[in-house]
Amino acid sequence: MFTGLIETIGELVSIERRGASGSLTVKTALPLDEIRIGDSIAINGACLTVVRKGGGAVTFDVSPETIDRTAFKNLKSGSPVNMERAMRLSDRLDGHLVSGHIDCVATVTERREVAGNIVFNFRFPAEFAKYIAAKGSVAIDGISLTVNSVGPDSFSVNIIPHTASKTTLLQKRAGDEVNIETDLLCRYLERLLAGREAREGGVTLDLLAKNGFM
Repeated sequence: MFTGLIETIGELVSIERRGASGSLTVKTALPLDEIRIGDSIAINGACLTVVRKGGGAVTFDVSPETIDRTAFKNLKSGSPVNMERAMRLSDRLDGHLVSGHIDCVATVTERREVAGNIVFNFRFPAEFAKYIAAKGSVAIDGISLTVNSVGPDSFSVNIIPHTASKTTLLQKRAGDEVNIETDLLCRYLERLLAGREAREGGVTLDLLAKNGFM
């Protein structure tokens, strides 16, 4: 599990494709002596497992599922990436619960500056709209953010200067793609309600949303 609070921005050293799979090597300022082989680190929000380390860099294997569901296909040598190590049970949860499992890819449709902040609008697959609520949480490239507004296939967020300077969002422009993880609790709630509906004809997540409970 992660918090969505980015620890550092790494630099992609190489991305290698091996058929449908691949590997990423990332140069990082994270202390390698504190990182073990097998540890989980979120790279742009996707939970990956460390398979090698050394020379100021860490290497991760990437599965076909991860490649298919993420914007990793757009990465190239030198690309900046957000990095966060898995949280410890003793950590303060300042962001929100993030699993590191990407739901979909969204595209930046607008970027504008408002009172020193940056407002981004994103377009994403409409099937995921029911998991995103105004003033709810969403992880964008692994960054825990609060949703400003939501449409049938779009949403917006406001980025304060501190967040912009500490993450890769500062470099995002219209047309760029980002990884999206919707609210973890919302997905589990839907699963729970779907099971109840199957047994008892109960309510669905869509019905709760329409009646203002989400």
